[in-house]
Amino acid sequence: MLMIPCPDCGPRDETEFGYGGQAHVAYPEDPNQLSDREWGEYLFYRENTRGLFAERWVHTAGCRRWFNALRDTVTYEFKAVYRPGEARPDLTQGES
Repeated sequence: MLMIPCPDCGPRDETEFGYGGQAHVAYPEDPNQLSDREWGEYLFYRENTRGLFAERWVHTAGCRRWFNALRDTVTYEFKAVYRPGEARPDLTQGES
């Protein structure tokens, strides 16, 4: 069972959460100006990174708040969680 660290409620069982896709995908400034191809790319094309990946999660069975997480897609380990609007944590600090 995967434990997900909610920034407001602490570690909880994965069944309490919903996955929201890739984090830090900006909504187009003027979506009416996008071609069908550009709109399709915004809606459906996301990175598929092996290793550290920024994701959005919602604690549906708890505080019901959205948050971002840095998760290793190989090991499934959550490396950091942070609230929307906060900067993505730099996990390289402290490494030699």
